[in-house]
Amino acid sequence: MTDAPVSKPKSSLLVQDARTKRRNASEARFKIYGLAAIGIGCAFLLTLLTAILFNGVPAFKQTFVTLSVTLDPAAIEDAENSTLKTAKYKAMVSEALLAELTEVGIQTDMDPTKLGDMLSSATGDQIRTYALAHPEQMGQTVEFTVLGSSRVDGYMKGRVTREALANDKNLDAEHLDIVDQLAAAGKLSLKFNPAFIFGSDASEKRPEQAGLGVSVVGSFIMMLVVLFLSLPIGVAASIYLEEFAPKSRLTDLIEVNISNLAAVPSIVFGILGVAVFIQFGGGSLGIDALRKSAPLVGGLVLTLMTLPTIIISTRAALKAVPPSIREAALGVGASRMQAVFHHVLPLAAPGILTGTIIGLAQALGETAPLLLIGMVGFVATNYPSGFFDAFTAPNSAMPAQIYEWAKRADPAFYERAWGGIIILLVFLLALNIIAVILRSRFERRW
Repeated sequence: MTDAPVSKPKSSLLVQDARTKRRNASEARFKIYGLAAIGIGCAFLLTLLTAILFNGVPAFKQTFVTLSVTLDPAAIEDAENSTLKTAKYKAMVSEALLAELTEVGIQTDMDPTKLGDMLSSATGDQIRTYALAHPEQMGQTVEFTVLGSSRVDGYMKGRVTREALANDKNLDAEHLDIVDQLAAAGKLSLKFNPAFIFGSDASEKRPEQAGLGVSVVGSFIMMLVVLFLSLPIGVAASIYLEEFAPKSRLTDLIEVNISNLAAVPSIVFGILGVAVFIQFGGGSLGIDALRKSAPLVGGLVLTLMTLPTIIISTRAALKAVPPSIREAALGVGASRMQAVFHHVLPLAAPGILTGTIIGLAQALGETAPLLLIGMVGFVATNYPSGFFDAFTAPNSAMPAQIYEWAKRADPAFYERAWGGIIILLVFLLALNIIAVILRSRFERRW
């Protein structure tokens, strides 16, 4: 009996065959594609952030001019008795600027009225407000730091050139020569402008005075309305649908509609807000609080838009709790409600809070619904007079204010729109950081 011949293996385990090489090469290519996608995404993000910072950071600085104004009681009384108060105070400022030029040794034959075009048109109001508020300063010379005009500010920031002023009706090359000399004398400089963060919007003729502060208050009030309405309603609806509602065609229909509402364009919610809250609530029912441009109406519209997001995220958080938690609670005698509120809900709290804050962040950046309810048609020049007035008085919001600035003609407003984007991104970043902190704070492991 002869031994059968032993067949030799075609390949060794220590040597890759052609099929293994192709598989490894495919895996290596996939990793390269993934790294390339991440790199491209990071490059676009870096480009976006660079553009935002490059265009927006200058908005936080403004050109200021130092003036010494003598508060002549006779001149102020004459201005107050005149029907042209603004023109009178503007003439006083122009005379003070001419005197300041003479004091620092700058010679000019320019008319004082034309010379005053270098300053903001709000300077006269600033002098008047101070003079009326400080009658004890009458007859004395007071040093003021006033805003330069938007053209002067643009020249100091490199946005406006001498060639661009060839056809400008406000300033010319002679004005810029004076600006250069004032800057050399230390009477004109770029400084941090807190009024951009805490101030109010201004008319199209005074872009240098425009600020975002009042619209920040409007956004804050709207977020309060969204938080105190969408969180309890959304969580209650989610608990019922996930833990108590019987499975039927009706609940299936409700779940499908909630998922569809999360994908509805936000402008549709704006149309719904106009029809329900403004036309029906404020018009037919006569509810004064539901008026156009009111943060209360904006908050109600954003609540409708945020509810689907909160319901979906809350249901996902409830589903993530293991069924054994419910079974153990029911096994020791707890009722269905006790099992949900004492055991399931605390374990789902991190996901619920995270979803809620993400929903708030989404609502904070929405613009389309606010356009339809008129929050861009009102120039908010004053802070609300009280807490309740903040809900019902016409106001704007940060994204709506940014949109309004971006469509104005003066380049100074466009610069402020970029600066407003930086402030909005800071708020969004803060909300996301809070979401991460709350998630890690309340997270429980089992």
